[in-house]
Amino acid sequence: MESKKIKALIKVLFSILLLWFVFRQIDYKEALNTIKSANGYYLFLAFIFFNLSKIVSSVRLNWYFKEIGINLSQKINLILYYIGMFYNLFLPGGIGGDGYKAYLLKKHFSAKLSDILQSLIIDRVSGLIALIFLALILYFFSDFDYFKVLALILALLTYPIFYILNRFYGKFLKYYKQTYLLGLLVQILQVISAYFIVKALPANLPTIDILVLFLISSVVAVLPISIGGVGVREFTFLYGAKLLGFNPSAGVAFSLIFFLITMASSLIGILFIHKEIFDEVKS
Repeated sequence: MESKKIKALIKVLFSILLLWFVFRQIDYKEALNTIKSANGYYLFLAFIFFNLSKIVSSVRLNWYFKEIGINLSQKINLILYYIGMFYNLFLPGGIGGDGYKAYLLKKHFSAKLSDILQSLIIDRVSGLIALIFLALILYFFSDFDYFKVLALILALLTYPIFYILNRFYGKFLKYYKQTYLLGLLVQILQVISAYFIVKALPANLPTIDILVLFLISSVVAVLPISIGGVGVREFTFLYGAKLLGFNPSAGVAFSLIFFLITMASSLIGILFIHKEIFDEVKS
């Protein structure tokens, strides 16, 4: 238990250190003014599409649950998903919500804990694969000058490799096509959300390059080195902006707005954390 607390503290400090470093490198007043000047209509659309991505993501996860004998209605599954998002806000590495979901499912269903954890892991991996695939495709059309052909080749190999990896979790292969398509749709919806954030900002930002940085930062944010990717995303945008030659303050402003949308969406879960959501479900 003490080691877990120490690891959590290290992640908190790492996030704070990264944010401190980022704000030392930019004009933070300009970044804040950029956020204040953002178009509310486009931010609302960004919020809507972000939450649509989470609804689709919950549907994908429910396919994995069905494979291990956990039959949830989409309503209950979505509520459980938002509860997990809420806990991810405060627990280290963005996986605390998965642990809480595993606890609730084990408590109310007879499925093995190992199967529940495997379903949550493969769900995460499928999302990560879609992220990498879209990042590589958009990278090919971006202003980045290096390794474009390699990026395209890797993009074409992404899902065949994922299929091979999926074979290690044979019980989840039955719905491979459904979960593959839903995983891709989830990330497309998040890219649309990011696009509307770009539209909302008064700064003239290169759209495709920002979307590539957004996807790269999302991949990096998965690493268990920070709290919910805080600091890591901003650091990615700082150096990505410098590399591509656009205003890093505006890039960091984009990243902070995405975090605020994520936080506002995750807070929806607080409406359900004290409710017995499995009352209507028979184990």
